Amino acid sequence: MKATSFMICRRASGARSARPAVIGFAAALALGPVQGLAQDQPDTLAPIVVSSDQAPKLDRPAQTGSNLNLAPRETPASIDVIDRRQIEERGQANVTEAITRAGAISAMGHPGNGGSSLSSRGFTDSTSVMRLYDGLRQYGGVGVTFPFDTWSVERIEVLRGPASVIYGDGAIGGVVNIVPRKPRHGPIENEVQAGIGTRDTARLGLDSSGSLSDTLSYRLNLSGNRSDNWVDRGESRDATFSGALQWEASRDLSLKLSHAYGYQKPMAYFGTPLVEGRQLDALREKNYNVEDGTIRYRDQWTELDALWTPGQSATVRARLYHVRSKRDWRNAERYVYNPASGLVDRSDNTEIHHDQKQTGLTANAAFEGRVGSLPNTFSVGFDVNRSSFQHSNNTYTGSSGPVDPYDPVPGWFHSDVPTLPRYRNEAVQYALFMEDRLKLTPQWSVLGGLRYDHATVRRDDLIMGARTLDRSYSNVGFRLGTVYEVSPDLSLYAQYAQAADPVSVLLMLSPANSEFEMAEGRQIEVGLKQGFWQGKGEWTLAAYHIKKTNLLTRDANDPSQRVQVGGQSSRGIEVSLDMELAHGWSLQANGTILRARYDDFDESTGSPPAAVSRRGNVPPNVAQKLANVWLSWNFRPGWTAMGGVQYVGKRYADSANTLELPSYTSTDLALRWQAGKRTTITARGYNVFDKAYYTTAYYTPTQWLYGPGRRFELTLNHRF
Repeated sequence: MKATSFMICRRASGARSARPAVIGFAAALALGPVQGLAQDQPDTLAPIVVSSDQAPKLDRPAQTGSNLNLAPRETPASIDVIDRRQIEERGQANVTEAITRAGAISAMGHPGNGGSSLSSRGFTDSTSVMRLYDGLRQYGGVGVTFPFDTWSVERIEVLRGPASVIYGDGAIGGVVNIVPRKPRHGPIENEVQAGIGTRDTARLGLDSSGSLSDTLSYRLNLSGNRSDNWVDRGESRDATFSGALQWEASRDLSLKLSHAYGYQKPMAYFGTPLVEGRQLDALREKNYNVEDGTIRYRDQWTELDALWTPGQSATVRARLYHVRSKRDWRNAERYVYNPASGLVDRSDNTEIHHDQKQTGLTANAAFEGRVGSLPNTFSVGFDVNRSSFQHSNNTYTGSSGPVDPYDPVPGWFHSDVPTLPRYRNEAVQYALFMEDRLKLTPQWSVLGGLRYDHATVRRDDLIMGARTLDRSYSNVGFRLGTVYEVSPDLSLYAQYAQAADPVSVLLMLSPANSEFEMAEGRQIEVGLKQGFWQGKGEWTLAAYHIKKTNLLTRDANDPSQRVQVGGQSSRGIEVSLDMELAHGWSLQANGTILRARYDDFDESTGSPPAAVSRRGNVPPNVAQKLANVWLSWNFRPGWTAMGGVQYVGKRYADSANTLELPSYTSTDLALRWQAGKRTTITARGYNVFDKAYYTTAYYTPTQWLYGPGRRFELTLNHRF
């Protein structure tokens, strides 16, 4: 039968409490047997295991990383897959939180980038680490604000390292693809989830899917979340709707229409300033924004997907889509401690409105055949889209006055400059791409890919009524790799890839930056992937070196000018493990060690400004050590104890490496009870030791955002 989820595959079917509360929660993990059903029943939510009767992740085709329907074992690249079962077991309701449990990925989200920016392999932000929704990218904008809730997510695929050969510019650090749940053939099944927690947290989700007729199936998801979060006046609210209708028009043609809408009002929190060079515990929950500060995101994705399989050796897929995002900010965003007055000075009262639209068509055809006597798979396709981005602002002008750092009276937003539409950028982009995989022997294959991208960007100054930018960019990215199967369970691979990053997000490109070319990146990677214990375990190892050139840097002879000569590099080792330790025990773990450096980069500092070399320094927001561990124990029929630890190494808040965001370790614990054949109840504790840590610096290197404090949640899940 035909597939709908991949272009060439066939369908296979705190309040902050005292330590005694933590001790009590941990003790609950050792509870004796309580009446429940064993987890080997077909409708129960079983623990994560890698068993011989379930295909290991290394052998399940991944949508990300290739257009040739390859499994991670067959792909000469590092790919992690976080499946639905793992997301549920770990209790991660937020997409970014789920992403950062993959190897080599850390979060650096803040309100200015929609809370979505990531760091991977020494490279940061949305111009170097791309996020996709079901394989589609929102082209050229700043930040990605959808999807944000994991309720409608089937799995998250993380491809580390340059991926321009598949997705175009902006992916030197890697690509994260959030794959939604799809329509399902069979009897209609429903799932509801409800949760409550500390900090007035509440969650609700509904999922429904099944067949409406022999040729028609559907999927429907609804979810909503609310919380008061971990800082004063930190309320957040969100809601998501997604639905899809799939029609099997004939034996070889399938059509799917889908639509998703997300609404967010994240907490209007912009960080906490350093006081005399350090963070104070007494300020951990303080919010220095104005009383009427607000952030709002509204996103919608609509897609028509056609899949045609005229024969067993050919597959054609076309996707017509439209994306629209509207984002609003109205806040006092800059906070600096004033030692003379002992107050926090607030400035840069900012009101911004984004209106971003994108309409596109992408198509791909794949063919299986032979070159002489050798098996060969070939893919070719194109992508074309048109985007527009209108930016309204008040020129970031205004102040709401200083406040006491320990008892801030928020006041109200004030700006003497009106908020007006300032500019509109438009981009027309097209790309041609191809891939080929040739099996030289049953054990040895080579894979190559090539992509050509072209974009024309125009900018209109809406105040002056004049066109201020009309520029075209083009780039060729490629990948050449090989995989050798030493044994049925062990594969070695190597690859060389070349990619490009835009000098700035293209839909916000200014006339000053438009004269510069794209930055270029090259990577060499080698690794191995192995299964063991008759499919009960698997592990991967990767080593890489990436170099990015053509960074913008200050002219040493004239610091007021910028030149494009800078360079940045990283090299590292990544390891991952997924295994069933013993009956009822499962373990997932990953670790990363990397060395990221500026090879050639000048920064303008001082008054009068002077160019200062940052050669040898670590780029901001790059953690050079990362680790994640998750352990699950089915200790009694119907009972599962779970726990996880995340370690993020130190990062720097500035290019001078004078301000250090400390490393941190966060611990989560959970206890799940199978209350009935289709019902589970789960108690969870997040950051149970209430570790104070910082996710990133925002606006200035001395304004740091705290991560979430300790919180507890109780969740009911029922299927019917």
